[in-house]
Amino acid sequence: MRSRRIAPVLAASAVAALVPALTPATASAAENPLPQHLKQTPAWHRCSSATPASFQCATIKVPLDYSRPDGKKIELAISRIKASSPAERHGVLLLNPGGPGGQGLDMPQSLSAELPKSVTRKFDLIGFDPRGVGQSSPLSCGLTAEEENWQRPYKAASFAKDVKWARTVAEKCDAKQGDKLRHITTRNTARDMDVIRAVLGEKKISYLGYSYGTYLGAVYTQMFPQRSDRIVLDSAVDPARIWRGMMQVWAEGSEPAFTRWSEWTAQRNATYKLGNTPDKVRGTFWALVAQANRKPIELNGTPMSGDDIRAGRAMFFSVREAAEAIVELKKAADGTGRSSTPDTVSPVRPAPPAFGRAVPSDNTSASFWAVVCSDTRAWPRDPEQYRRDAIRDKAKYPLYGDFASQIKPCAFWKKNGSEPATTIDNKVGALTLQNEWDSQTPLSSGLGMHRVMKGSRMVTVAGGVGHGIYGSKSCADKTATAYLTTGKLPAKDVTCQAPAPARERSSANKLPLPAPPGIPGMSGRF
Repeated sequence: MRSRRIAPVLAASAVAALVPALTPATASAAENPLPQHLKQTPAWHRCSSATPASFQCATIKVPLDYSRPDGKKIELAISRIKASSPAERHGVLLLNPGGPGGQGLDMPQSLSAELPKSVTRKFDLIGFDPRGVGQSSPLSCGLTAEEENWQRPYKAASFAKDVKWARTVAEKCDAKQGDKLRHITTRNTARDMDVIRAVLGEKKISYLGYSYGTYLGAVYTQMFPQRSDRIVLDSAVDPARIWRGMMQVWAEGSEPAFTRWSEWTAQRNATYKLGNTPDKVRGTFWALVAQANRKPIELNGTPMSGDDIRAGRAMFFSVREAAEAIVELKKAADGTGRSSTPDTVSPVRPAPPAFGRAVPSDNTSASFWAVVCSDTRAWPRDPEQYRRDAIRDKAKYPLYGDFASQIKPCAFWKKNGSEPATTIDNKVGALTLQNEWDSQTPLSSGLGMHRVMKGSRMVTVAGGVGHGIYGSKSCADKTATAYLTTGKLPAKDVTCQAPAPARERSSANKLPLPAPPGIPGMSGRF
């Protein structure tokens, strides 16, 4: 996901109730649901008259609560494009675009044109909307647009209001969804993936997951190591920092990117005129932030406060785009910019229309908080802890630290008991792919995944910019394709160099990664 203008992200909102703790015996049963779920036969049909006949969809049922597999069922929407060469077919490749809350049903169609033919000849591409998302028994908390806005900087004067917002979102989700939400977790989605494996008649599954999808894939390998085949984890989440820590990684990773941008821009002062030293470039930026906090700057029809500008921190990972954006902001501040209509973030792509089900407008936010709050018990419960952390991190990471550590709805999630966060520590073979300058899952995050996936190899794209690699014509593609088509990991970790233009600007990304709706700017999810 890339930023073309600066602005905050309107995204996400809360949920309720945490998943009940499972005893070892129950946990074992939960990972081996009753046979009726595994013996389903999907009724495949053409997804839509507007899509190719080869793109097929179906719906299966899974337990809402895997500790009670005879209890309430929910629907999972799945899709496929079969391997183009039956004689070469190796198996199925499950796909996930990230999120949490990203719809994956259309990924086979989206990626079939981007992945190498050597891969599409060997694998059935399998998409699915995770439980609670899109066409898979979608969640809604009835959140307003303002309640979905989670980009909230810390200010002493508004902290009580932000605490009220977090509490309200959690309470609204609990009131509307109740017991259902505590079952919308990464572990249960991994169990759903194993049901998909079984109903497709496969002994193992291969997997390509982007962003949050890397954590989902890692959890699957931890829970079902013997059923994991060729696993590609692209732009990885650090499992050790689920989930508050991953938001704080955004602040930590933004500071080196901001430093790199200020140095790059100073070297090109003749072009951008933002300062001929890094200190002067930084001074120009912070002066604009201060000016906008006194009186919002109207940029492309959108009033921008200084906090709004800081919320666009992800743009600094693409140095040329950031320089161009700050030049436009400076012109607007000086009254010399041209007026134009606001940019818009592309909405989440609709699912294939054959399903004919409306997705609630707050579904992305509701399912995001359901996973983020229910996956772990580590969220602080005391609002004052968030205040202290936001003050500390704003001083340490001025660009985004207070946003990252500010109070979230998870502080008020009902503690009905939950499974512990999954500890990833296995030797399953996997390939992790990582751009050096990824704004959503910075390099340190990818290294964290590689560290705990002890059987993995890592491809680092030195100088690489952008979120999502495989299928974007990166230098990492060759290694990923070789692994998927042969099953052989490289003998050691690989570093390849991004071409010079790609080190300055993220390329047009055709990858089907989720882009939550919001006002102009960068998407703020994984």
